Amino acid sequence: MEKERRVGTVSRGIRCPIIREGDDLAGIVADSVLQAAEAEGFELRDRDVISITESIVARAQGNYASVDAIAADVRAKLGGGTVGVIFPILSRNRFAICLRGIAKGAKKIVLMLSYPSDEVGNELISLDKVDEAGINPYSDVLSLEKYRELFGVNKHEFTGVDYVQYYGDLIRECGAEVEIVFANQAKTILDYTDCVLNCDIHTRARTKRILKAAGAKVVCGLDDILNAPVNGSGCNEKYGLLGSNKSTEDTVKLFPRECKELVLDVQARILKATGKHVEVMVYGDGAFKDPQGKIWELADPIVSPAFTDGLIGTPNELKLKYLADNDYKDLSGEALKEAISKSIKEKDGNLVGNMASQGTTPRQLTDLIGSLCDLTSGSGDKGTPVVLVQGYFDNYTNA
Repeated sequence: MEKERRVGTVSRGIRCPIIREGDDLAGIVADSVLQAAEAEGFELRDRDVISITESIVARAQGNYASVDAIAADVRAKLGGGTVGVIFPILSRNRFAICLRGIAKGAKKIVLMLSYPSDEVGNELISLDKVDEAGINPYSDVLSLEKYRELFGVNKHEFTGVDYVQYYGDLIRECGAEVEIVFANQAKTILDYTDCVLNCDIHTRARTKRILKAAGAKVVCGLDDILNAPVNGSGCNEKYGLLGSNKSTEDTVKLFPRECKELVLDVQARILKATGKHVEVMVYGDGAFKDPQGKIWELADPIVSPAFTDGLIGTPNELKLKYLADNDYKDLSGEALKEAISKSIKEKDGNLVGNMASQGTTPRQLTDLIGSLCDLTSGSGDKGTPVVLVQGYFDNYTNA
């Protein structure tokens, strides 16, 4: 009799060499996973998932750009005069270097910050303070002076940075004038300038539509800046500056360019080495929210820019506790196990609307697995930019 498997999903961080531009990334990833399996005594199985963090993909591609390249593109596309920079996130790693380039490409920046928090939940001020001040953030526009009068200095809970001061100083240091306003209606910026760079991530299409309908002369999103090389720089044809990170004080690492070939290459190498058909994906930020700081993690435009076809779609799962508490509430022990196993084996290919699937979170597989991998790999010094997820597609019936 075959021994029953007692473990479900397992997520392993895989240690890899430090990746440099031009490295054979597919070979390094496949070899690192195979070496880990040998060293730790586990075997690869069909439908295991090998996930590669976007940062090492961009590094291998050499997808970097300088502040000066950003400035040149901003100047060419937005005219080099007064530019409205609206709805940026509050981040030294994600936006500050981009802002340096933007400021170098303009004579004056009108910086319009959303409040009480940015798009991904970094607070400028608490909602409680907004309520106490009698302010309606949906309609009220605040000057810098009014903001300081009402709310004073507010430092970020985790970084200790006063982003209002920090961004203002940064713009001035780059040789541009700066005016800072606080508003949540995109068209407010048109009271100051008709050349606008909207820096929001997930709401960017709506913001562009509103600005164009309201008569803006030029509207660009961050996805329109460095969507082609500038003076030999890196670029991202689809996302531009979205998903970029600080590399040095003068350069950004861009989101990786087309990398479907990479995931297919890794898949093929594992198949050749082991005979197993694994799935492979590239992942960036996981899509989860921190309950303490209220920060939504997803500052990348998407969780996964490339993945093999077996990762298309959403989970199709039954809720075991629903079955146990409802359909089979009178059963227990082996009879309950057999009844639930039978339901799983006979489940429909699409459980949308079925009460027995409620609460199973119908998110994209790549978003769910990418979030698991982001938490596994971390963003610090673990040295595990590749994550192997095993058993993700198992269910209660798999031996």
